[in-house]
Amino acid sequence: MRTWRLAHLAILNSVLLVAMHQSAVGQVVAVEGNTKQVLIVVGPSKHPPGTHEVAAGGRLIEYMLEHSEGVPPIAAEVVYQWPEEKNLLNRAATIVFIGDLFPGETLDNPGKVKADLARVMGSGCGMVCVHYATGVQGKHVADDGSHPLLGWIGGYFATAGCKHHRSVARICPATLVPEPIDHPVLNGWKAFSFDDEPYWNNYFGEDRPAKNVTPLVSTMLPPEAPKKETVVWAVERADGGRGMGIVVPHFFRNWEIEDLRTLVLNGICWTAKLPIPLQGVKSSLPDLATFDPASVEP
Repeated sequence: MRTWRLAHLAILNSVLLVAMHQSAVGQVVAVEGNTKQVLIVVGPSKHPPGTHEVAAGGRLIEYMLEHSEGVPPIAAEVVYQWPEEKNLLNRAATIVFIGDLFPGETLDNPGKVKADLARVMGSGCGMVCVHYATGVQGKHVADDGSHPLLGWIGGYFATAGCKHHRSVARICPATLVPEPIDHPVLNGWKAFSFDDEPYWNNYFGEDRPAKNVTPLVSTMLPPEAPKKETVVWAVERADGGRGMGIVVPHFFRNWEIEDLRTLVLNGICWTAKLPIPLQGVKSSLPDLATFDPASVEP
């Protein structure tokens, strides 16, 4: 009888251990299932140290996302060339681009890159372009200005060779002011001033902008003849995806500005369809040199 009881207890314990293990595995799967995947694509850059710093900027954005407060878990990954693995693209809730010009035009095999993007954007993936990654040249667009970025993020910085439009880039003082509207990207940060290279007279199509594009942040430029210019905007696409363009920062040191970081994090998380807390998405940040830029200062 004693032997039978011991054997029975052993079997019961085994069943309980298996059940506990399965439960734990289920919890892990549930947590992973709730984790938003953000892909950060770094394009090439030839800017001098302390400016653009696209590789360090990508690593910085990755760190901030994975240390974000007030939002569900985020898993970010930085790539320096277009991923061949389809699962990496398919898992992404949003894709962040940083580089000199839109990396979809400057990475190897841009035709394939844009075809892959058309597929995932059509499935509702988000997109954010940071600073010069909002930019295209005349050789990238039709004479009438049509380009996929108009649909994916709502507008772009029209630079060299564009026949239909010409945006402006200049290093100067600027104050970025949130529009007086209710939008999650505007949560938890206030107007801030800095020296940078904001782009203005950005192109939003012939209708300037389309009905599904929302200007979010403006500044008064140029300093000698100021008029209101949109420097951050968002789009809610018919395919269910969301996009955002932000035409700063040029100087790597400006990532030290908390209001700027909150604005960028809000935008990325919003395009990933995460709820944005009223206080905005905050993140700790170590010394900028941690991210191995060529230089923090220009």
